[in-house]
Amino acid sequence: MSAQTLMVQGTTSDAGKSTLVAGLCRVMHRRGVRVAPFKPQNMSLNSAVGADGGEMGRAQALQAQAAGIEPTSDMNPVLLKPNSDTGAQVIVHGRAVGELGAAAYHDYKRIAREAVLASYERLAAAYELMLVEGAGSPAEINLRAGDIANMGFAEAIDCPVVLIADIDRGGVFAHLVGTLALLSESERARVTGFVINRFRGDMALLRPGLDWLEAHTGKPVFGVLPFLPGLHLDAEDAISRLPRGAPAASALRVLVPVLPRIANHTDFDPLRLHPQIDFHYAQDARELGGADVVILPGSKSVCADLAWLRERGWPKYLEHHLRYGGKVIGICGGFQMLGERIADPEGFEGPPGESAGLGWLKLHTVLHEHKQLRNVSGRLTLDAARLRGYEIHMGQSTGVALERPALLLDEGRADGALSADGQILGTYVHGLFEEPSACAALLRWAGLALPSAVDHARRREEMLDRLADAVESSLDLSQLLPTVRPTAHHAGVSRARGRS
Repeated sequence: MSAQTLMVQGTTSDAGKSTLVAGLCRVMHRRGVRVAPFKPQNMSLNSAVGADGGEMGRAQALQAQAAGIEPTSDMNPVLLKPNSDTGAQVIVHGRAVGELGAAAYHDYKRIAREAVLASYERLAAAYELMLVEGAGSPAEINLRAGDIANMGFAEAIDCPVVLIADIDRGGVFAHLVGTLALLSESERARVTGFVINRFRGDMALLRPGLDWLEAHTGKPVFGVLPFLPGLHLDAEDAISRLPRGAPAASALRVLVPVLPRIANHTDFDPLRLHPQIDFHYAQDARELGGADVVILPGSKSVCADLAWLRERGWPKYLEHHLRYGGKVIGICGGFQMLGERIADPEGFEGPPGESAGLGWLKLHTVLHEHKQLRNVSGRLTLDAARLRGYEIHMGQSTGVALERPALLLDEGRADGALSADGQILGTYVHGLFEEPSACAALLRWAGLALPSAVDHARRREEMLDRLADAVESSLDLSQLLPTVRPTAHHAGVSRARGRS
C-alpha cells in the first residue's frame, strides 16, 4: 500500500518548509507512524552522506533523524550544488552526473523527473506517511515549465499541499494571497490550507487577519507556529542567524572566512553555539582584529574561492596570525588551500588550470571526476579523542605533509595533516566538532585551557523535540493530516510509552 503524502510548500525561500517537515516528522515518529521525509529537488551546498553512501541535502538528513530513520539519497533524489551564478553540479540518486548551466539543466529536467518519481515510489512503498518539502516558492512562474520541485511534483503524484509563510518577514497575508493568485486553478485547489510561522506577539491581535484570510480564500489556517528563540537546526543552505549574548572575556576567538561558495558551513554550528567561543564569520581580512583560531571552510569552487581570499587580504592576515602563535584549521577545500598547489586539469570546478596554494603544508591536490563519499569514524592524533564525520570531496592530495596525519580512521586509513610546529591542522573530514571529546581536544589545542564538553548531537535531539512540542500544541493535526493513524504494532508501542 502506498503511503499517504503531504507536501509543504512555502511562499518564499526560508519560510519554514524544512522546519515544519522536521517538526512533523518528529511528531509522527513519536506517535508511532512510519514516516519519511522527501525533497524532490534541492539546491544547497550543505550536504550529507546517506546510509547508502549517496550525497543528499543536509536538511533531509536532519528530517530523517527527526523521523527516527537512517537517511538515504532517495529522500533527496536531485541535489544541485552551485559552483557559479549560472551553473551547478547535478547530483542524481546520490551521485554526481555532471556540471550543467541553468539553461542546460532546464532541458535535463525530464530525466531528473524520472529519478524523482522512482525515488518517491520506493519510499512510498516502505512508509505509511511521506512528508514532502518543496523548494523556493510555487509562484516562481518563470520556472513552472517542467517543474519537479513544487506543484509539478504535487500534480504528478496527486498529493495535497499546505502553504507556509513567515510572519516575521512582514507581509504574511500578501505572501499567502499573492502566491495563491499566481497558481493555476488546479494548483489552487490542491492547497488545503495554511500554516503561519515564527509569530511573536498577542494572538488576539492576529485573529482578525486569520479570519479574513480564511473568508477570502475559503481555506483554513491549520495553526500558527510561535517564534522559538534559541531554536537552531542544521541550515538547508543560507548561514542561519544565531543570536548570542556577549562572549566572556576569556572566550576563544574563532574566525571563519565566508567564501562565495562556502560548503557545509554546518561544520561550525557546534562552535557557534559553544558558550566558551567568540565566533565570527568574516569576509575582508584587512580590518580584522586578532584571533586564536582561523578555520578555512569547505568550498565548491576551491581555486576561485582561493583567489577571493587573496583579493581580501587573507594570506597576509594568516601569515601574521601564525607568526604570533595562532592556530589554523583547514577542512576539505580549506585543507586543499593550505597546500602548495591545486590542479583542476579537467575543469570540474571551473576553467581548467592550476592554482598556487597558500603553501603552509607540503602537499598538492588534483581534482578528479570521482567524488569521495564516506561516513567515517576514528581518532584525532592530537590526544586520541574519538570523532565521527563524513567526507565529500573530489580532490586527492599527496605530499610529505601527509606523513604527519591529523586523523587515524577506523577503516585503517590516515587522513589530513598536522604541521611540524603543531599550529596547522588540515583534514578532509566534515563534522569535526560534533563529537564532544574531539571538539574539546581541538579547543585545548587551540588554547582553551578547560573547554566544556558540549554534546551537539544531544542538543540537536532536544531541539527536534522542542520543535515537535510546538507543532503539536500549535497546529490542528487532525485537520492537517486527517487520515494518518499508527499501525497496530506501533500504536501499542506509543500507548505504552505514554503510560511510562
